[in-house]
Amino acid sequence: MDYFKTDLVSLHEALVNKQIGVEELVKDTFATIKERDQKIEAFLALNEEQALQKARKLDQTGIDPQNVLAGIPLGIKDNIVTEGLTTTAASKMLANFKPIYNATVMDKLEAKDAINVGKLNMDEFAMGGSTENSAFKITKNAWDQTKVPGGSSGGSAAAVASGQVIASLGSDTGGSIRQPAAYNGIVGVKPTYGRVSRYGLIAFGSSLDQIGPLTKNVKDNALLLNAIAGHDSRDFTSSSQAVPDFAAGLDGEVKGMKIAVPKEYLGEGIAKEVKQAVKDAIATFEKLGAIVEEVSLPHSKYGVPVYYIIASSEASSNLQRFDGIRYGYRANDVKSLEEVYVRSRSEGFGDEVKRRIMLGTFSLSAGTYDAFFKKAAQVRTLICQDFANVFKDYDLILGPTTTGVAFGIGEEINDPIQMYMNDILTIPVNLAGLPGMSLPCGFANGLPIGLQLIAPQFMESTMYKAGYAFEQATDFHKQVPVIGGQN
Repeated sequence: MDYFKTDLVSLHEALVNKQIGVEELVKDTFATIKERDQKIEAFLALNEEQALQKARKLDQTGIDPQNVLAGIPLGIKDNIVTEGLTTTAASKMLANFKPIYNATVMDKLEAKDAINVGKLNMDEFAMGGSTENSAFKITKNAWDQTKVPGGSSGGSAAAVASGQVIASLGSDTGGSIRQPAAYNGIVGVKPTYGRVSRYGLIAFGSSLDQIGPLTKNVKDNALLLNAIAGHDSRDFTSSSQAVPDFAAGLDGEVKGMKIAVPKEYLGEGIAKEVKQAVKDAIATFEKLGAIVEEVSLPHSKYGVPVYYIIASSEASSNLQRFDGIRYGYRANDVKSLEEVYVRSRSEGFGDEVKRRIMLGTFSLSAGTYDAFFKKAAQVRTLICQDFANVFKDYDLILGPTTTGVAFGIGEEINDPIQMYMNDILTIPVNLAGLPGMSLPCGFANGLPIGLQLIAPQFMESTMYKAGYAFEQATDFHKQVPVIGGQN
């Protein structure tokens, strides 16, 4: 099975018509993973036995023609809890953690008869933008194995971009789905905050985290979001908003759609090739009949400091539970309770996680709370208001996903400030709880460039409609990498 040459609907039809059996498809998928993943290193754990067992069962019962995900092999980011399958969040702290329950998204995929083929690498506890912070391995970019795949959902993006799976799930706290999607030339969507349940997602920043799909094209992405979206009583931040069929309105029609381009998103610090690719994308939308105008998001420049104070504060609170007492890594030869805590956390967490815990704890401490956390929360409100003002007059916001293309492995890992600044274009979307999409819009030096579309809350359908129209008018999504070769 060549995942570069098919999509979800075609694969579903082949399974329904028995042109290919589910067991055959799953075996093919594992064969491809074992061959390609030696170069990409996207997977942390394979779910071979359970996947094949489920495939055989589906071959016996047959595929439901109404259920597009039945029998489809998917990859899952390793911070999404999977019953009986090791879930580590790419941390030494959880190296041997086998959950006894499923995340809600896994239950939903299970109900659709999708097949989990394995867990994908990431930055430890989703903290990072290059998947170099994993405790276990460094995933490589599908287009050039000397480059990073982005992060924190680097494994999820690289597995899809290298044709190992047709789709995967990732999580996005400040751009962790969209940035790796851009670096790997695929489609990544961060849904509206609350659209997808966070129950069973190992928490990083609880007011920012959101699970979302990564796919080769827009329609596949919409079909996967259909399956995982919806209210969940186990998640108190889950929205009860009705879930439309995101794939229903994909007709390539954007005539009269009003699109805003923030001048801040094409200003200083954006690589010239990225600017040009986005300007070309704007011209494509105008040709399709959309109205594109420049606007301003004046407070977006404060997004990075605001995000790193709020996200780190929430992380320092969420990660208190990993204490060496109840579960997770525990240091050996400890002599006191204090030593259990200190040594277990010192040895179990990586440098980036420790850095953020310290930053968050400092921001929340009595002497600095007003100056840092409270101030960041106030500026977050201003960022939300900026978006609300633009969306009074426009259907969508458009801009680049990242400031440049994928950088070299090891190039920025020792410069945390530069790493944090890479997220400047994606972070405001999480702070405002909006849906955002990255889709391919060009290339520079053989590496993909991502176009970001941002919609008002719960208006994913508008974003998918515009993304699909752009995709139909271009062929960037049809380009595929030469794994292990020169693109």
